[in-house]
Amino acid sequence: MPDPNVLLNIEGPLAIVTVNRPEKRNALDLPTVEEFHRALAEIARARCTVFIVTGAGDKSFVAGADINAIKARRREDALAGINTKLMSAIESHDAVAIAAVNGFAMGGGCELALSCDLRIASDNALFGLPEPTLGIIPAAGGTQRLPRVVGMGRAKEMILTGAKWDAKKALEFGLVSEVVPSAELMTAARAMAGRVIALGPLAIRLAKQALNASANMPLQSGLVFESMIQAVTFESKDKLEGASAFLEKRKPNFTGE
Repeated sequence: MPDPNVLLNIEGPLAIVTVNRPEKRNALDLPTVEEFHRALAEIARARCTVFIVTGAGDKSFVAGADINAIKARRREDALAGINTKLMSAIESHDAVAIAAVNGFAMGGGCELALSCDLRIASDNALFGLPEPTLGIIPAAGGTQRLPRVVGMGRAKEMILTGAKWDAKKALEFGLVSEVVPSAELMTAARAMAGRVIALGPLAIRLAKQALNASANMPLQSGLVFESMIQAVTFESKDKLEGASAFLEKRKPNFTGE
């Protein structure tokens, strides 16, 4: 029986999702996307607070779609939005997603990283959206999420000139928040995950929703939405526990309720 294309390891509140096609530079194909969706569903069932996404091997995070598959795709394939739906599922997932980018993150791989809430890169990472070199455009969120992360000017530079950004540029332009040596990537990603896990899980889940909503509504509407979410947290057990722990000078024992 062949190895799965997506490996899932759940460690309590933390899950590790590994795209496992190193011989194909972890390129996304339909079976891989389907396995990824199943992994996301399992993470939700396990009520994980955070999951780390990475690629197998030390050369590629995710290289995007297989070029032979792209050559065969037609209009109906684009309208089906197979990769778009995966990126949206990651972005809207209750758990916080951390991209641990180990090497090439090209095309769909860059879009996969963009769909995550936080991004950390190894010093050999390389980012790009080279779809225009194939006569197509980045269409799994690349033209929409990249400007929201790095600004319109930088996004146009990457997409309209075919630019590739190494880890240093990605950090400088705000695409990633941290760059570490390759050997330390997962340790650093786990440390970042630990900082998320230490916070109130209900607050983190709702804060993620509010942050995502901010890109889709005017400021005044966003402020109302934020207040409504805050009202939910004010009635939660986690709020009472957090305030009590602070006053009693101890670590809180959050339950996510």
